[in-house]
Amino acid sequence: MNRQTVAVVDYGMGNLRSVAQAVLHAATAVDHVDVVVTSDPQVVRDAHRVVLPGQGAMPDCMAELARSGLRDAVLEAAASKPLFGVCVGMQMLLDHSEEGDTPGLGLIPGEVVRFRLDGQRQPDGSRYKVPQMGWNRVFHDLGRGPTHAMWQGIPDGSYFYFVHSFYARPADPVHSVGESDYGTRFTCAVARGNLFATQFHPEKSADQGLALYRNFLHWNP
Repeated sequence: MNRQTVAVVDYGMGNLRSVAQAVLHAATAVDHVDVVVTSDPQVVRDAHRVVLPGQGAMPDCMAELARSGLRDAVLEAAASKPLFGVCVGMQMLLDHSEEGDTPGLGLIPGEVVRFRLDGQRQPDGSRYKVPQMGWNRVFHDLGRGPTHAMWQGIPDGSYFYFVHSFYARPADPVHSVGESDYGTRFTCAVARGNLFATQFHPEKSADQGLALYRNFLHWNP
């Protein structure tokens, strides 16, 4: 069997070490997979699968993706091979973000909006803090047909780790494949064709996060 390469895109703004380590750990259960962290556009173009991490502010991530020369390579990858966006890497796939009034890559129709939770109280009476930071349940059995293939073996309502002030609002509900609750019901996983992305951090989400990366290594959209 030919070896497959998974490229973790290094444009200077992702939590690269932990993402790469998690994908490497997941790959130990999958034969013939090499994981490379790369800032080389050609390596991204040649890879069989691509992971697009993102951390920090959306305007900075979009600016660095362009400045690094990797933007076109990511767009080419998104047109032809499985791509997994993580955190701001998910937000970048949409059309636009309220954060800094920033255009995204326009790969999934929709916008990224800020939590507006002023005055709302959690069940224990405490205020909702923004950013949301910590473990939260993710629901993928949304009653809109079969759950996405990437959720295989991951129980509905499993906990994943979040750190964010903004979230995706896809224009078409069909592109929302995971939801969570934090003062409001919000989309925390999006998908379209060969694209899949999460607002939460699989690499910080213990066994269920590793299961998601393993599913990505097997996923054939």
